[in-house]
Amino acid sequence: MTSFLFAMIIAGTPLLFATLGEMLTEKSGNLNLGVEGMMLIGAVAGFGMGFYTGSGIIAILGAAVAGALGALIYAFLTVSLRANQVVSGLALTIFGTGIASFVGTLFIGQKMPDRVIDSFAKVKIPLLSDLPFIGPILFRHDYFVYIGYIMAICLGIYFYKTRFGLNLIAISENPSAADASGIHVNLYKYIHILFGGALCGMAGAYLSVVDVPQWQDNITAGRGWIAIALVIFVKWNPIMALFGAYLFGGLSIIGFRLQHLSISQNLLDVLPYAVTIIVLILSSIRKSKEDAPPKGLGVPYFREDR
Repeated sequence: MTSFLFAMIIAGTPLLFATLGEMLTEKSGNLNLGVEGMMLIGAVAGFGMGFYTGSGIIAILGAAVAGALGALIYAFLTVSLRANQVVSGLALTIFGTGIASFVGTLFIGQKMPDRVIDSFAKVKIPLLSDLPFIGPILFRHDYFVYIGYIMAICLGIYFYKTRFGLNLIAISENPSAADASGIHVNLYKYIHILFGGALCGMAGAYLSVVDVPQWQDNITAGRGWIAIALVIFVKWNPIMALFGAYLFGGLSIIGFRLQHLSISQNLLDVLPYAVTIIVLILSSIRKSKEDAPPKGLGVPYFREDR
């Protein structure tokens, strides 16, 4: 059980970063369905930077910049040009998939240099790692996992305990009222969409640089779509995103743990995606204010329409 829960944290880390990235975007009032594309762009950029520079830090930073650039395209289309957000997000996914496949041909059969792999070695947190049961599960990972813990907590504080976070929530609920109160709506949207894209790029890089340090085509395997559903599942709450991401991370690896049973491997592989569909169905059935998305989500804002 301990080893399974430990592996569940690792498998859920890219989902956590992608979920937090999409949550930032949706908190600004924009629905970005391009998470899968930004993850793939980040994955190939991170692998390429790590492969050529031999630096894990540069690899992750390069992936974050690549993800942010993908988000910038989306932000320009939807915020400045007020294009349809659903279509723009889908176009970003198609674009990112194509870019990753094209650039990834340079790295087929290539492995990440050992010094990059070593830079993401497991680190034990003093005292915490020695706690019974939870210590080996939560506090013996690479620093990328710990950044995920900190990022979720910091975003929770940012959204609900800071003036900028409350301004962001106001924009997602009623951008016209936020604009009338002196909040620069478009600036907030651009900043948070780009930062959300950077987190999605880092999610992709975790897969290609840390988890599977060897390039594979379509390495994200649909995790971007699961992240979008997770935002709904955790009710746009960063702290709950920790539990949701790790839960779905466990579902994605449960097939490896049940190989000894006479259960079809294909059935086990489809389990996380089937659960995603169930979550979306249940979320659409439940009608409560707590579960409702931001009122301004997906609606283009034009100041002159006020």
